[in-house]
Parts: sequence; structure tokens; C-alpha cells
Amino acid sequence: MPEIKVVNMAGKEVGKMNLSDRVFAAEVNAPVLHAAVRAYLSNQRQGTQSTLTRTEVSGGGRKPWRQKGSGRARQGSTRAPQWTHGGVALGPKPRLYKVKLNKKVKRVAMFSALSSKVASGEMIAAAEFKTKAMAQMLSDIGAGKKSLVVLPEKDEKVVKSLANIPGVKVTLANTLSVYDILNADSFVAAQDAV
Repeated sequence: MPEIKVVNMAGKEVGKMNLSDRVFAAEVNAPVLHAAVRAYLSNQRQGTQSTLTRTEVSGGGRKPWRQKGSGRARQGSTRAPQWTHGGVALGPKPRLYKVKLNKKVKRVAMFSALSSKVASGEMIAAAEFKTKAMAQMLSDIGAGKKSLVVLPEKDEKVVKSLANIPGVKVTLANTLSVYDILNADSFVAAQDAV
């Protein structure tokens, strides 16, 4: 059964916390983690980029010169891709980048991410959060440059006090994502959120 240390606001260890084997000691499945991160990042994309093709550019209804006899290359329109002010050949068009994961795969990815943080010693449980000393607490417990703070429920004071600290992201236990866990150097969770 894995254990993590519980710290107070001064960064002093005040106890240990036993964690569930099923969630925090699962086998780390790298391919599933890769799929979950890929799905998360793909689903962030808007897919609204668009270029004008030769049919969408204004103008170009007339053949610029006759087909034969001028000595120049044959041209059908001044809006073909090789012309200045012409359309774009094979440019991006709006499309969906959505990637769907099954519920079981999402669950395995979450367990793998949490287990990897516990195994590498990057997960810390905080016994309490006071808004005044939040930045000092993070430095006292040795949180890295990128820290993820997980709360059991939304607390405006705590969220506002952490919002101005660079590199710190605050999330709730029920909206936690695999990408956020893996992207953080240190994973600080409230005792109730664990």
C-alpha cells in the first residue's frame, strides 16, 4: 500500500497517508497515457483555420490570353494557385480534430498518471490551505516550477491566492485531467481531495 507525506502550511511533515492500491499503485501503462494526452491536446484544437481555394477567390472569370499562338504558357484563369492573388492549393479547411477515448481507457490512464506521480515521489498531500501563506507554503514543501494544486471543492479565496503565482494551476478533484497530472512537476493535493 503506497504512502505519501502530509504537510502543513510551514512545509513540515505532520503525518503519512495510506493510499488505495487500485488507484495509486496501478501498473503505469505508457501507451494509454500517450493516447490520453494526445486526445486531450487534439480536443483543445478549434479546427477553424481556412484558406481560399481558386473557386473562392474573387475575379478570374476570363481567360487571360488565347490558348495558342502567343508563345506563352496556356492559362485558364488569373486565380489559379500559381498566380499572384490566386487561390491556395491544398490549404487548410475547417475540420474536427476530436479524438474519443473509451471510459475504461480514461480510467486506466488516470490510474497510471496518479501511480506514476506517487512512484516518483512528486505527490504531496496538504493538511490545510490558508490563503495568505500560499506561495510560501509551495516553496517550503519544495514544489517544482510547474505545480498542480488539487482541491476537493471550489474555494474562491484559495483559487485567487494561487492565481497570481507563476506556474501554478488549480483544479478540482472531479475535473482532474491526465494531461494536467503529467504536465506538472509537483502534484499538491488537499487531504480531502486525495
